[in-house]
Amino acid sequence: MTNSLNVAVIGAGVAGLTTARELLRENHRVTVFEKSGQIGGTWVYDNRVEADDCLHLNPNRTVVHSSIYKSLRTNLPRQLMGFSDFSLEEKTYGDPRLFPGHEEVLKFLKDFANEFGVGEVIRFNSEVVRVESRGGEFVVEWKTTEGGLVEEDFDAVVVCNGHHTEPRVADDVPGMF
Repeated sequence: MTNSLNVAVIGAGVAGLTTARELLRENHRVTVFEKSGQIGGTWVYDNRVEADDCLHLNPNRTVVHSSIYKSLRTNLPRQLMGFSDFSLEEKTYGDPRLFPGHEEVLKFLKDFANEFGVGEVIRFNSEVVRVESRGGEFVVEWKTTEGGLVEEDFDAVVVCNGHHTEPRVADDVPGMF
C-alpha cells in the first residue's frame, strides 16, 4: 500500500478529472483547482468570442476560455470517447448519432465526476497563479474570483490545464501591426 499523499490537480477538464479519479483510487488526498465555475475544460461551450484586434495584443482583455463552436461534434465515435470502466456508448443522452456533440460530452464528463466522487474534491472559481517547489514539497498559490491569494502545501502537483485558452499568434509577421 502506498503512503497517502496530498496532491493538487490543476484543471477539471478530461485530463484533470481522470487524474483525480486515479489518485482517489489510490487513496491520496486530492484537491482539484478549477478556475471556472464548472468542469469540462475545452468541452464547455461559450458563445462569446474575442475580437480579432485584441488577440495576443491586449494582456488586459477578457479571455474567453472556449475553443469549440455551437455545432461541434467529436471526430471520434462514441465507442472511443469513453473510458474502459465508464462508457459513453452505454449512456443515453438523447442523441443516438455515432459522433456525439459537445453538450453530450460535457454531460458525460459531469456524470463521470459524480460517479467517482471527483466532484467532491473540486474547488471551483479557484485559479492557480503559482506553483513552487520548496524542500520536497510544493507551494500552490491560488485565488478565488472574489480575490485574495492563498498558499497551500502539497506533496505533489499534476498540471492538467490544457492549452486552448491563449491564442498563438505570430508576432514577427511584416505589416502585422
